[in-house]
Amino acid sequence: MKLDNLLIELLTEELPPKSQKQLGITFAKSIKEFLIKQNLSTEASEASVFSTPRRIGIHLKNVKDIAEDQNTSVKLMPVSVGFDTNQKPTEALLKKLSAIGLDEKAINRVIKKNENNVDVLYIDKNIEGTKLKDIISECISSSLTRLPIKKMMSYQLSDGWTTANFVRPVHGLIVLHGSDIVHANVLGIKSNRTTLGHRFETTKDIIEIKHADQYVSQMKTEGSVIVLFEERKALIKNGLNKKAAALSNELTPIDDEELLEEVTSLVEHPNILVGKFESKFLEIPQECLILTMKANQKYFPLIDKNKKLANQFLIVSNISPKNTDLIVQGNEKVIRPRLSDAEFFFTQDRKKPLKEYLSQLAHIVYHNKLGSQSDRASRVKIIASLIVKTLNQSKLLDATLLASDLSKADLSTNMVGEFPELQGIMGRYYALNENISEEVAFAIEDHYKPRFSGDTLPRSTVGDIVAIADKIETLIGLFSIGEKPSGDKDPFALRRQAIGIIRILIEKNIDLNLNTIISESIRATQLSESKDLNPFIYDRLSNFLKEQGYAALNIEAVLAIESGQINEIPKRLNAIKEFLLLPESKDLASANKRVGNILKKADLKTTLKINCSLLKDEAEISLHKTLDAVDAEARKQYQAKDYSGSLKLLCKLKNPIDQFFNDVMVNVEDESLKMNRLALLEKLYSAMNLVADLSKLSS
Repeated sequence: MKLDNLLIELLTEELPPKSQKQLGITFAKSIKEFLIKQNLSTEASEASVFSTPRRIGIHLKNVKDIAEDQNTSVKLMPVSVGFDTNQKPTEALLKKLSAIGLDEKAINRVIKKNENNVDVLYIDKNIEGTKLKDIISECISSSLTRLPIKKMMSYQLSDGWTTANFVRPVHGLIVLHGSDIVHANVLGIKSNRTTLGHRFETTKDIIEIKHADQYVSQMKTEGSVIVLFEERKALIKNGLNKKAAALSNELTPIDDEELLEEVTSLVEHPNILVGKFESKFLEIPQECLILTMKANQKYFPLIDKNKKLANQFLIVSNISPKNTDLIVQGNEKVIRPRLSDAEFFFTQDRKKPLKEYLSQLAHIVYHNKLGSQSDRASRVKIIASLIVKTLNQSKLLDATLLASDLSKADLSTNMVGEFPELQGIMGRYYALNENISEEVAFAIEDHYKPRFSGDTLPRSTVGDIVAIADKIETLIGLFSIGEKPSGDKDPFALRRQAIGIIRILIEKNIDLNLNTIISESIRATQLSESKDLNPFIYDRLSNFLKEQGYAALNIEAVLAIESGQINEIPKRLNAIKEFLLLPESKDLASANKRVGNILKKADLKTTLKINCSLLKDEAEISLHKTLDAVDAEARKQYQAKDYSGSLKLLCKLKNPIDQFFNDVMVNVEDESLKMNRLALLEKLYSAMNLVADLSKLSS
């Protein structure tokens, strides 16, 4: 057996940049997992992942060329099937032995084992260790089938007849175990030790890899290719920062991880250059310029310490000629007409006020079952007015209605038509251009917030209201027509909409009952009610709270009381956390669970009233007296939102509850006495579960 490091490189045509990194990671992971199953590698073996525009691969340490033999016990069949009445081996047994590579002579090695009172036949068999050379083709091929490829490409192999399917045509395959070639045939390509370097910068036409361990260094020195994705990414990031600092100590490249990853996937040997555009274009909203440079050209815009855009940008080139002037001039030439287009759109859009764009919304379909964007904006306006009324914010009504009216207006503009990512942002600029108040202008932009995880929230109460209204409209509308998420599919980003509402309510501490406002919104907009909507929102809420570090049992206990006051839930959770530190908490939680079970079995149809004259036993009289005092005070604390104080008062009930269950029988034959005691427990259960369902905390 030989232990050495394994190199696999698949040379392709240019891979899709947005998925290239993940292709490399998944390929390497699948290769390692396959070899571990074959006992040729272990979890402890270190793996390096390679991915560039033209290749994916892996360097895996400590791989065996032959696995150790395995001595294993093979289950054959029941004795009654393997031997006939004369104790002769049956045809079934002989066939089974033949199937595992043994003949009739192995009958003597068959043993019996009793399993669940049935005698079963087993045989010990020595299984030869797997050879790397025998399984490497299957290993690579099966790993390729597991790659996250949305759309395959069909192409002809060099013989002109055979068709292969992969994300891009494959032109080379290296498989080296140390310095030895391991022969494989994948997608019609036979493995060897040669590959290609950088298309323009390579120092050799063909690069011959001498040893698996020399691949990274040879590709860098001979092929001018940095094969490690993270190394290339770090090189680009450092290069961008250095180049920006060289221009001015006040300039920094825009921080965009997604753009950085994509650009890393576009180059094999990065070279950072500086481009420039006319300063007149800075009169255009900088979001337009930044988006144009990032999305269309993959440039890195430069911003100053005040977050203002400079008229310079950074280019990540894949070539490093001595004279870079032509590259820079070419990039500047390409960006200029795009900026001119943005300038034209901005100028044209401002020629009429936002309200004149509203009529065009009727021609933009939102959903074929929910009407146009105009219909949608009308529903948002209705819901926003309900929220204003609920929050007693009548002074904000006019601003909220105007913001709701204009919230979707910019969807009809030229700029948003060209750059949909700017919806809301352009609405703010156009609103400010016609001297609409900042409160309304910012609400037009902010009603989409939060757009993504970690995004900022609306900047004003009007923005909060319109944002919540917009998200509620989206949820109730799409749930009403059955367009709800399933599994990992969420085409309308409804999970994000629900989390957006939750974040605004909690982080802004908005005292809005979500259950009530959703019900009122459904009635007011005349949309169909969905029984799945509330569970969906509370499931998102539960996940959100877990991510915030709250304990799962505490969350379950608090959410069991569906009060709808989402902003109060973190305070309740903190109160539960304090309550659980009290010595009485465990017994109170258990008692609550017991009370709940008794009431559940009783299956009461209506709320019962306690008849004090029927309280005969000293224990029930004591519980009733203590409960009256505690319940009244606990509810006061609860109404004052002192949830911790409300829970602490319950500790006074511990001894009376213990005494009650020790001395009093609830289910007695006297029906009136039984119902009175159930009424007492019903009141106790209600008092104990104001803040949370304490029974959920009982182990």
